[in-house]
Amino acid sequence: MGLLVMKAILFLLVTSVVCALPGVASLANDSAGAQSSGAVALMQLRESRRMRMANSPFKVPLIIESRQSADDIKGEVYAEINHTFKTVSAALGSPQVWCDILILHLNTKSCALKPGADGSINSPTLLITVGKKMEQAPESAYRVALIRKTRERKTDFLAVDLAADAGPFNTRNYHIVLDAAPTENGNTFIHLSYCYEFGSTAKFLMKAYLNTIGRDKVGFTVTSKQSNGEPIYVEGLLGLVERNTMRYHLAVEAYLGAMRMPESMQFEKRIGDWFQASERYPRQLHEVNLGEYLHMKRTQHQRQQ
Repeated sequence: MGLLVMKAILFLLVTSVVCALPGVASLANDSAGAQSSGAVALMQLRESRRMRMANSPFKVPLIIESRQSADDIKGEVYAEINHTFKTVSAALGSPQVWCDILILHLNTKSCALKPGADGSINSPTLLITVGKKMEQAPESAYRVALIRKTRERKTDFLAVDLAADAGPFNTRNYHIVLDAAPTENGNTFIHLSYCYEFGSTAKFLMKAYLNTIGRDKVGFTVTSKQSNGEPIYVEGLLGLVERNTMRYHLAVEAYLGAMRMPESMQFEKRIGDWFQASERYPRQLHEVNLGEYLHMKRTQHQRQQ
């Protein structure tokens, strides 16, 4: 396989995540009384998935969904996390936090904030570079500009969008959407969505990947069982998007968990927790050993400082 094709595949692997999905606020009317329409709609999504979350194979209230159409692919996580909504809203409502979250992913090499067109940091652009699952200088990686906006922020609802109109190799309309609301037991329910659209070039590169180095990789959805009862997992593009969906969900949880530590210890806590969490699913997520991952992320952190 040619070098250009391999480099293109590496880009698509990390950006195989997300298409324009409407905010949940559009799913409920505004006559919900004291509770905002966004919170009502998100709780409706939670209720519709309550039994599946209670019986989740992850042993925590979390499920992954994925779907593919002719021109796009989507991955979604629904999860109840053990953090108060006040904590989640304060953290994930901050633009800089998203750089700290995105950088935890193996393929993300750097992330920097650029103020919005009006000079404000409230709707900045996150300039990220993505590349190989090993140490790599940002100059040799692919650049993506994600415009970050807080779509809605209320006392009981947070909605954050990150979007890019275009990327390399005929890809377009990248979206990362996170919605969060408090639950009755003091936790937070989140819906994390990823999607992007792809053209003919991207389709060709994905097919090449899935027929070569990606042919043995799987996602999390169980499609059937073997004769011995062992699960058979989804493969192909759906498997790919589920892997990246889980990686980003684990990054959000790692960031929130590290906030309980003194600030000087939070970075080390984040990278250690993200790796440990991903290793709970070696069939899907194992790529490098602990030493390689920690060295790579420490190098990137020092470079950005």
